[in-house]
Amino acid sequence: MKTILSVAILVTFVFTGCLQAGKPPVVIFDLKYTLACNLDDSLQTLGVWDDIHTVATLQGIVNRSEPRLFVNYVVESGIEIDTYWWNRYRRKGEWLHGRDTLVLGSIDELVGYFRNDIAGVAVYDPNVASTSNVASAVAGIESLLAIRYDTRLQSLYSRFVLGGPQLNVKVRLVEENGAPLFTGAGVVPGTNRPSSGSVKADPYIWFIEKYMKPGKCNARYGAYYIDQKWRDNPRATVPNHHTLTNHDFFVSRKAFFFDLSPWGDEPATDDAAQQPGTDLAVLKELLLIAYGQNKGEEMCYIGGFPAWAFKYTKHAGGLHDDVPTEWEFGRIISAYNAFKDADAIGYGALANASFWQHFPLDEKYPQHWVTHEELKQRGYLTEEGKVDFRGRDFIIFYVGDYDASAWITQRTPSIWDDPNRGKLPLMWCISPVLQERAPMVMHHFRKTATPNDYFAAADNGAGYLMPGMLQAPRDISGLPDGLDAWAAHCKRYYDRWGLSITGFVIDGHAPGLTDKGLDCYASFSPDGIVPQKAPLTLLHGNMPVLRADEDIQQVPADAARRIVERTHARPVPFHWFRNILKTPTWYVQTVAEIKQLNPNIELLDAPTFFELYRIWLQQNN
Repeated sequence: MKTILSVAILVTFVFTGCLQAGKPPVVIFDLKYTLACNLDDSLQTLGVWDDIHTVATLQGIVNRSEPRLFVNYVVESGIEIDTYWWNRYRRKGEWLHGRDTLVLGSIDELVGYFRNDIAGVAVYDPNVASTSNVASAVAGIESLLAIRYDTRLQSLYSRFVLGGPQLNVKVRLVEENGAPLFTGAGVVPGTNRPSSGSVKADPYIWFIEKYMKPGKCNARYGAYYIDQKWRDNPRATVPNHHTLTNHDFFVSRKAFFFDLSPWGDEPATDDAAQQPGTDLAVLKELLLIAYGQNKGEEMCYIGGFPAWAFKYTKHAGGLHDDVPTEWEFGRIISAYNAFKDADAIGYGALANASFWQHFPLDEKYPQHWVTHEELKQRGYLTEEGKVDFRGRDFIIFYVGDYDASAWITQRTPSIWDDPNRGKLPLMWCISPVLQERAPMVMHHFRKTATPNDYFAAADNGAGYLMPGMLQAPRDISGLPDGLDAWAAHCKRYYDRWGLSITGFVIDGHAPGLTDKGLDCYASFSPDGIVPQKAPLTLLHGNMPVLRADEDIQQVPADAARRIVERTHARPVPFHWFRNILKTPTWYVQTVAEIKQLNPNIELLDAPTFFELYRIWLQQNN
């Protein structure tokens, strides 16, 4: 901890410019000093966790009503991501231009500056990992700092609770002497409920009884992020995947937090002593309460993703692989009208969403759909209105995966800013629900798009869920059909962003879409969907449906060969391929390779592809 403090205090106060009328300065705090810490040193790892966790909860509190605190933290491929976005919107005419700033150099200074916004502290148990997530949830609801119990001299607990401002402890998730409050035996403290028998699960049961059932938290938002168990193996993946910086938005929204296994056939890998399915039972209880408080009409927005490198998979001694764990979690939450904004491992860290949530979006971002007359003029339709193939096969790329606010925020400099963007027609598949945590990215894309950049929704609409689990009967939850809630939810976002295509529908382990499910999608995605579980070709009403084909991730020469093979093998002239985090340069090179192998394969823009496909289906029912 001393190492962290000595680095942090090097930053000094800076005040710039003249104060804008009616607007306080934006406080800036640099958390990048934590990236220099040695995660092989357990004390330094503690310091990283403590500093970022406390700052994230503070940021969520003070940014709830207006943007007041901005942190610099995320670095990807040498690019300071938070600085990148800050600088973009500091330009003349942009949202942050002329806004005064105040740079603070330590957490002590931050707490002092925002002292009047802090109602106290939620202290959690370093030896019961799940209490860190419960502390984040309580911090948001009660406007508290989440601080780990630690009586060492330089700890945050010593500096802010035992000494310094002596902040009042409003919520204790550990005994005052540091002994465990939750033991996995007897009765869950402060409730009438018997213990689950799991030290991990009992703090969540406590939260359910104290906060969820009384309606004190905002059941429209959940946060699925790894608890302090991260400290045991911080190098399991990229070092910023403690995802603590992701907490701020959900703290600001008074969300419930959890880190629970979706598997019912084994104990959670981080709590081997529990009865199999204990985690799953608590997860279902949380989701059912949220469903009830949302009256089955509003969808629950869950940020996060299974922390598969740390827990719940074979990587941690479990029975299951990574993708099945992702799909099982998606299957379960879908059965309770919940979806995820999928901050998955690799690019899962996101900072400042509570700040950017106040970004002023346009009311509408319209897009142009192609007309039949335009298709005739471009040589794709005959005068009689038939598709003019001229021996061609038509392809389209699912340019993804942009179903996560964290991923799209981190990868804009390396993908969207590629100088070859605009040289080919690309269907950028972005979940419109990302406007909640990354509105500045969504706005930037629309304002800088070329005529060759067209936008569709990512999996599986306005959020990642498995729509088959919205269809009754829902064997996991037993709840009524949720398709109407999903349609109403998606329609709001699709209307704002001018969307009419859902570029991919992940069915996973869920049932495929029934006629009623297809009707649901036709109500907000009338120009096309691409599910996994569907006939090869289908026209549902007037909505074209094309079954998903392969993921193409190879180097351009190998990718081109595989695409040519698939177009030869499939008995239809329309072909879809999914690509994950590929640059425009990759697409330019791949298409050039395809042309060398088969010049009759043509990449189309999204409106042309789906409109021609619809016409072809109408004429070849």
